[in-house]
Amino acid sequence: MAKIVTLGELMLRLSSSASKRFVQSDSFDVNYGGGEANVAVSLQNFGNEAFFVSKIPAHEIGQAAINSLRRFGVHVKYVARGGSRLGIYYLETGSSLRPSKVIYDRAHSSISEATPEDFDFDGIFRDADWFHWSGITPALSKSTAECVEKACIAAKKAGVTISCDLNYRHKLWSGEEAQKVMRPLMQYVDVCIGNEEDAEMCLGFRPNADVENGKTDGEGYKNIFRSMAKEFGFRYVVSTLRESFSASRNGWKAMIYDGKEFYLSRRYEISPIVDRVGGGDSFSAGLIHGLANGKPMQWSLEFAVAASALKHTIPGDVNLVSASEVECLMNGNGNGRVER
Repeated sequence: MAKIVTLGELMLRLSSSASKRFVQSDSFDVNYGGGEANVAVSLQNFGNEAFFVSKIPAHEIGQAAINSLRRFGVHVKYVARGGSRLGIYYLETGSSLRPSKVIYDRAHSSISEATPEDFDFDGIFRDADWFHWSGITPALSKSTAECVEKACIAAKKAGVTISCDLNYRHKLWSGEEAQKVMRPLMQYVDVCIGNEEDAEMCLGFRPNADVENGKTDGEGYKNIFRSMAKEFGFRYVVSTLRESFSASRNGWKAMIYDGKEFYLSRRYEISPIVDRVGGGDSFSAGLIHGLANGKPMQWSLEFAVAASALKHTIPGDVNLVSASEVECLMNGNGNGRVER
């Protein structure tokens, strides 16, 4: 199996229970997660060797966050310790017509104050096969953007494949700010992953798709896939195609372009959704798992979509399924009958 490195922020998640609103809640459920950390957990669950890189405070809450990764076997030896706080986010889980809401409390977190000097990137990427990061990390601060660039340079030097989930977050930066940082970083990226909002806000490409009304026909994405691959030299361009009918019911599929052909996945109807946070991360992890281990393109895409569909049924940030469970769904067993 592959050695895969991810770089990003690990956060404390405090979420309301049973779809309660914040104003109704007198307690919160505690989880730990974050884009690249979620990817690392999935990849480890699929049988790979996943290494998470970050900076986390050297106090008890920081240790609890690290332990949340260790319990799943994720390697944390490259995590720098220091800084004063762990980032927090609050999640109010929506239902039916009411959307979920996220409130960030992550300013001045340890990772946002990290510098390239906190990490031995040449050592980190020695013998690595794959490096994954997301657009959330460079959005945190100028210094984390520098960390991402230094990591990409070291990964390229080591011959490592690099993937990026564009992951635009409007609460962290504007589209103008995102493009100023993200477009130059694309020179290092082999596999570009995102959805229609990510492509528009991070890179300036808008697909011909009516997402609000659930119209995500793959044909509307083909021209921008070709344009993105031509401009940035991506080996693969990938987009999830979410049909959001309500907070509780989504259609889910994806498409990938390899410079010659387009591959479209099977579509899943996900209803009811238990927790969609981390759905994109589980998709990225499934795709990386397939491609990093030499699986065919269609297989890798189908594995990624099935893995992500399963994540929507699991509370918390991380996808707690095995590769065999994903393959079972890929092979058509989605009836949910009790296994005895």
